Amino acid sequence: MINIYKDAEQAIKGLADYFVQTVNAAIKEKGRCTIVLSGGNSPKKLYKLLASWEYGRQIDWDKTYFFFGDERYVPFTDPDNNGSMVKKILFDPLRIADGNIFYINTSVPPDDAAKKYAQRVLSHFKNRPVQFDLVLLGLGDNAHTASLFPHTPVLKEQKALVKAVYLEDHQSHRITMTAALINESHAIAFLVYGETKAKAVQNVLEGEKDFDSYPAQLIIPEEGVVHWFLDEAAAGSLRNRE
Repeated sequence: MINIYKDAEQAIKGLADYFVQTVNAAIKEKGRCTIVLSGGNSPKKLYKLLASWEYGRQIDWDKTYFFFGDERYVPFTDPDNNGSMVKKILFDPLRIADGNIFYINTSVPPDDAAKKYAQRVLSHFKNRPVQFDLVLLGLGDNAHTASLFPHTPVLKEQKALVKAVYLEDHQSHRITMTAALINESHAIAFLVYGETKAKAVQNVLEGEKDFDSYPAQLIIPEEGVVHWFLDEAAAGSLRNRE
């Protein structure tokens, strides 16, 4: 489902409302909610809004559990670390218990970090099927999402839940959930705003199927739903806006 808003602020508010609705529905049904967060710059305003009094009071945070869709292979103290960023903006203001947060450990080699994180995912769900209640994703102007970048081997991964990726262009490692794991979700929400993302949005939603070039096309859950929260600028190249 595509949701288009006048500007970025309205798109973020729309997603915040959807976040509250989805989380509360999961808690009501199962007594808990497991969420996958995205990093980077785009979701920062969303996390600040969710941590505000207006939104923060609408959720029983003791019953929420947080994972990360990907992580840069930098120390936790590094400003580019997704976990560190979210801790400051969302977890600390809401006083989320440490036991409810599953950070990606970047103090071990990348492959080990990926394997250990996959084990933590399985351990969290125990004997229950692995299915996240809500996954938040962004979209790069090259159509990547999480750390599923164009023309990288991880795009063809079918078995592993989490993989280490080396990005030649950035000369750096990332740890990422695979598309196969992300697709095991009840609900997935993309937050994309800004004119620079318009072509990527159009390629992913309306372009020919080309997973190598447009990795976000891989996000097709068998049972879950995908919602796109866009501002007018990001939706500017779409031919079909429904």
